[in-house]
Amino acid sequence: MKKTNIKEMTDAEVEQHLTVLQREKLNLKIQSRTGQLEKTARVKQVRRDIARVITEQAARLAKANG
Repeated sequence: MKKTNIKEMTDAEVEQHLTVLQREKLNLKIQSRTGQLEKTARVKQVRRDIARVITEQAARLAKANG
């Protein structure tokens, strides 16, 4: 996910997207532990997407507080 895509989302969409990403991260972790994970690079990609979303949330909060 690109940073520009996240900036275009509403606050509710960002929250929902973060929840989806965290659930996906958990599923990937389980797949990794059971040996079913095929795309190992996806773990890194999801972690970075989560970080992007959290960073955008923090920026919005800082902007709202002045």
